[in-house]
Amino acid sequence: MKSITVESPAKINIGLNVVSKREDGFHNLETIFYPLLLSDRITFGKSDSFAIDSNSEELVSLKDNLITRAKELLEEKTGKILNVNIYIEKNIPMGAGLGGGSSNAATTLKALNQLFSLKLEYNDLAETALKLGSDVPFFLNPVPCFAESRGEIITRVPLSISYPILIVYPGIHISTKEAFEKITPGVPEKSLRLLTNKKSISLEDLIKFAKNDFEDFAFNNYPVIKEIRDKLIDSGAELAMMTGTGSSVFGIFTNLQKARWAEDDFRKDFFTFLNFPVDKGSIT
Repeated sequence: MKSITVESPAKINIGLNVVSKREDGFHNLETIFYPLLLSDRITFGKSDSFAIDSNSEELVSLKDNLITRAKELLEEKTGKILNVNIYIEKNIPMGAGLGGGSSNAATTLKALNQLFSLKLEYNDLAETALKLGSDVPFFLNPVPCFAESRGEIITRVPLSISYPILIVYPGIHISTKEAFEKITPGVPEKSLRLLTNKKSISLEDLIKFAKNDFEDFAFNNYPVIKEIRDKLIDSGAELAMMTGTGSSVFGIFTNLQKARWAEDDFRKDFFTFLNFPVDKGSIT
C-alpha cells in the first residue's frame, strides 16, 4: 500500500457538564459525543520526506498542528521514521468546537498505523491519542458515546438521531483556556450518565438532560451566539445548544423543511451544515 485516503468526521457535544477540577489541572467532565456527516478528507502517501499541504491556508500556516504531532508521537513510539505526504481537504471550520483538529489527529494515528503496518493495537493508539487531546481518543472509533473524566473514558450509548441537525458557526474563536478559567464546576442536577442505562435515548431525553455549562460565559461575552441559539428555537428546533466551548451552535429539528428554511437564512451570514443521514435510524 502506497497511499490511503480517509474521512475525518466532525462531532458535536450534546450537553457538557463541568463536574470538578482535578489535581492535574484538568477538569472532570461529562458529555455525549455525537459524530456528524461533515468531514475532512485526508490523503496519506508514502514519500522520501515529510510534507503537509491543504486547501486551508490557515491550517498550512500553523507551526504546530495536531496532524504533525500525531506523526511525531508515532515515530517516538515505534522508533521508525514515517516519511509521508499528507493532504487535507479541510471542510470542518477550524476553532469551531466541532473537533476537527482532534479528528484529524486520530485519523492520522489510524491511517499511519495501517499505511506503515505498525501493528499497534487500539490501546496503544488510545494512549497516544490522549497525549494529543482529551477528545482525540473518541475519534479512533467515532460512534455516539457518553464521555467522562477528561473526556477520554467513553461508553457507547444507544443514540441514533434520524432528524436533521443544523450546525451554525459564527466564525468566533473562543479560547478554551479562558472558558475553563471562567467556569464554576458543579455536580449537575440531571447527570447525562443516567442516559447510559436506557435501551434507547430519545429526543425528549436529550431535551430533559442536556445542558452546556459554557453557554453562560459564551452568551455574555459573545451575544451573537445566544442570538443564533434563540433563532434556531424560533425557527422550529426542538433542541438548540452550543457545542463544546463554542462557538458553533446546533439545532435538532423534527421537520426537514423548517431546518432547510433556517439554513437558508443562516447561511447568508455564517457557515452552516445540515446533518441529515440517509439511513433513517430511530430516535423517538
